[in-house]
Amino acid sequence: MLVYPSGIDLSSRSLQPLSGLLAGHRRRIGSRWRRLTCGRQAVLVLAHPRCGDTYARLAAGFRVGIATVHRYIREAVDLLAALAPTLEQVITTVRKKAYVILDGTVLPIDRIAADRPYYSGKKKHHGMNVQVLADPAGRLIWASDALPGAVHGLTVARAHGTPAALAADDVKCWADRAYQGAGPAVRVPFRGKNLRGWRRRHNRDQGQGSLRLEGAVQHQCRAGRVERRDERGDPAAEHVHHAVRDLHHHRGVRRPGGWHEHAVPRGRVR
Repeated sequence: MLVYPSGIDLSSRSLQPLSGLLAGHRRRIGSRWRRLTCGRQAVLVLAHPRCGDTYARLAAGFRVGIATVHRYIREAVDLLAALAPTLEQVITTVRKKAYVILDGTVLPIDRIAADRPYYSGKKKHHGMNVQVLADPAGRLIWASDALPGAVHGLTVARAHGTPAALAADDVKCWADRAYQGAGPAVRVPFRGKNLRGWRRRHNRDQGQGSLRLEGAVQHQCRAGRVERRDERGDPAAEHVHHAVRDLHHHRGVRRPGGWHEHAVPRGRVR
């Protein structure tokens, strides 16, 4: 078994909040001693979704058991997911904003024979459909619970009551053409190629907002790669995107010189 040092392109802005959250949890449950400190557990947890390291590689790199890695990651994900705001809390916050942006993404998951409902015909892979709301700058505000990837984005939004909640509080929302007919609060681009005047400006401004959100959504996809599922075959992704959303607001900026923000020992089984 070989072990080599590596790094994560994150700064201490991501590590410190998670370390403090883990330390508080350990005090509440009365955990006296563990193999890894809160800081080392936070690095392990961040390395899993950010770098895509498997449980076996993390176990070899941090010199702990695979079961310990699974327990550490699930513990941290559940703590972060509990901090995610509800849709009602988010609607109260976004009332002060000029508008919000609604979009969705399919978080990829590993596939097995039972994954047929999770196959996305649009993305051509198995995944979980998640709807997100963002502010005009493209910063993530809220992420919905995950539904199978085969479900259309508009259906997922309606299942969580997002268009109805926006309309009830008169919150303006921009979305792409996939949300045509979502409701009076959701504005979509005009159809047609030869648009003129204010219709053309409307599509241009809305397209710029969608591009900003697309960057945030793609970051969530890269940072929230799901490793697998439990013994029942249910996806283990239900809370991961909520955890990634909370870490998204604390993440650091990559240094121009490289990625060496946090040293991570990686293992390779021979």
